[in-house]
Amino acid sequence: MTSRSVLISVAAASFGMIAVAMYLQHVMDLLPCPLCVIQRYLFIAIGLTALIGAFAQKPKLGAGLGLLAALGGIGVGAKHLYVLAHPGLSCGIDPMETFLNKIPTATFLPWVFQADGLCENATEGFFGLSIPQWAVVWFGIFALVSLWTLLRRRA
Repeated sequence: MTSRSVLISVAAASFGMIAVAMYLQHVMDLLPCPLCVIQRYLFIAIGLTALIGAFAQKPKLGAGLGLLAALGGIGVGAKHLYVLAHPGLSCGIDPMETFLNKIPTATFLPWVFQADGLCENATEGFFGLSIPQWAVVWFGIFALVSLWTLLRRRA
């Protein structure tokens, strides 16, 4: 398996995560919280860097930047899980939400990047894991695949 095909697969899977997020938001009526929106940005960053690495013939660069985005996603997901584990905390209407809702992507694409939900609403899930737990799992997979792509010897 070439680095290019691995990176294209990572890009497809990360954009698939955005498709799942759109389904949860627009079909299941689960509004994204600020931490969910940040995770969306990071999934998109992984997908874009993987595509850049695959098509610019720079797989190590794409994998390295994707690894950084995946590690950031693990951190944001861990924060989200921490908020869920401590019911007194919230990431509701706060300066982070205000900031996120005023940046250009949220202004031009509010149906993707507008943070209107509460972190506590992300407890619904599939196969025994909550939405943030699934996000951390996928960020972990992307981190491992990116690291493997960085460390492998052949292109």
